[in-house]
Amino acid sequence: MTETVRVSAPTRRLLPARDLAQIAIFAALIAALGLAGPLNIGPVPITLQSLGVMFAGAILGPRKGTLAVLLFLILTAVGLPLLAGARGGIGVFTVSPAAGYLYGWLFGAFVTGYLTARLLPKYPFWLALGATILGGIVAVYLIGIPVMALNLGLPLWTTLGLNIAFIPGDLIKVVVTVLVARQVHKAYPGLIAKGRRPQA
Repeated sequence: MTETVRVSAPTRRLLPARDLAQIAIFAALIAALGLAGPLNIGPVPITLQSLGVMFAGAILGPRKGTLAVLLFLILTAVGLPLLAGARGGIGVFTVSPAAGYLYGWLFGAFVTGYLTARLLPKYPFWLALGATILGGIVAVYLIGIPVMALNLGLPLWTTLGLNIAFIPGDLIKVVVTVLVARQVHKAYPGLIAKGRRPQA
């Protein structure tokens, strides 16, 4: 009587260990940028953590960058005080005026990474600036401002005016992101993997 031995195919990991490490490092970077504390000039504090979100998208790309932000947000939601000002918990994602910006970070990291991937390997400066503005500012505001208006009970146009104070600082973060990302992609040209069609 012969026995049939079944050899299972090796399982393929969704993310290599190197990618997981990069995701964890950038989630930690976003948290570390909150140690400087917030600048409270309105209902939503100004922090350096949005710079970390831009870094994640522009350096890691749409997939890993978004996952890095998602990991940071999950750790914050379970109660770790990782937001600037030692804030955390589910409340910052629901009733807080800044709740929409946290969701916007996810969208912003994805858009920044998606556009950045299409500018590589050349990554021209002015196009990179435009891509990072669209992802790091416009995409974040598209979610942040309406949720802020809802949570504060303010008209949308009033809330839009409150956000004007954020724009100069965000533009500085965009320039810093592009300058850093250019050097990183020059040193590590394969950091953002190009998508490939699966072969039969």
